Amino acid sequence: MAYIRKFKTTSGATGVQVCYKEGERVVKTVHVGSASSEAALEKLLKKARGIIDAGKTPLFDLNRFNKK
Repeated sequence: MAYIRKFKTTSGATGVQVCYKEGERVVKTVHVGSASSEAALEKLLKKARGIIDAGKTPLFDLNRFNKK
């Protein structure tokens, strides 16, 4: 299971990490970055969601519905 972790750094910025858990243990952590503003934080959260989604396979093939 993967989740996004937000935390305060010592400089007062907000750090963003993607953490992977197996059972109760965190087995992998990917640091996405640190943000000082709300706009930068939103970009980092979007990037973190992309990292999580890159490891998933879609349940349905939506490309077959996009044929024109």
